[in-house]
Amino acid sequence: MRYINNRAHFTIAEIQRQFKVSRATAIRDINEIQEMGFPLTTELGRGGGYYVLQNQYLPAVRFNPEELKAIFISFLASKNSQLPYLQNRRSITEKLIGIANLTQQDELIALGDILLFENTNPANPHIFELDDYAPFELNQLIDVAVRDRHLRVTYEENSGWPQLMDIWLLHIFNTNGQWLVELFDFESEHFMYLPVDKLRHSAISDEELLLSEQEILERKLEEARAANLAVKLDGIAIQRFKRMHPPGIILSFTGMFQSSGSFNIQLDVEDKSLVEYYADWLLFLGKGVQFDRIPEELRSVLEQRLRDLRLP
Repeated sequence: MRYINNRAHFTIAEIQRQFKVSRATAIRDINEIQEMGFPLTTELGRGGGYYVLQNQYLPAVRFNPEELKAIFISFLASKNSQLPYLQNRRSITEKLIGIANLTQQDELIALGDILLFENTNPANPHIFELDDYAPFELNQLIDVAVRDRHLRVTYEENSGWPQLMDIWLLHIFNTNGQWLVELFDFESEHFMYLPVDKLRHSAISDEELLLSEQEILERKLEEARAANLAVKLDGIAIQRFKRMHPPGIILSFTGMFQSSGSFNIQLDVEDKSLVEYYADWLLFLGKGVQFDRIPEELRSVLEQRLRDLRLP
């Protein structure tokens, strides 16, 4: 229905191609949508098809009590999470409560008093532990990235030193309370993780795309296979991983119910402070860590850390 509502005109053939269904299925689905009251009119002959009547809207969406609670609880859980597009949090909350009947409204308000989520102060739940709004740069980046992944961004690692970068955006994600963008930099031909709040401007690139998306993903896969640090984690180590981990590490779950997992990274062994940081972090993960591959520089620091712990 959203697909149809966003078009003034469409044909059966377009529906078939978009949703990969037979002609009979497409006609049946359109007839069902019309029976629901969707404002469509038809025109026969060459160039004909279906037209959406102007100044009409989708039928009102109705939620049952369980669905409404699920939406409201999801919204409560996002509090203090620094998510994009939350400048209108109060009005959104009011609208969610407004579509409920009086009994449901009382239940939703009670849910807000009973349920507390991470980053909520139990002594005073109405106090924000964090700035509830995500960085301004995040909204701008998302607005551009949903239209095209090939971007031209201005990155300012140090104040007063902006850097133009021609990139392919892979993911935007939040880890340890920080928003990061995973990207491929066409100039250095390296994959990077950059903090979103260091981006000053994002726009669709007008440069020639040097590699296809498939070629970029293949490069990423090759890097993962060649990574010098490959680690397996048990269930306890996974729980500690969730509490704290370096930016950019993606954990792949290998067992049912997240009972085991693994990750691969290319650790820069020339960076002594980074090697020491990883050694301390891996010790924090505990005994449930198993190494498939580990650089000697990291192994040496780990062994020294363990010897220091054994000293009286």
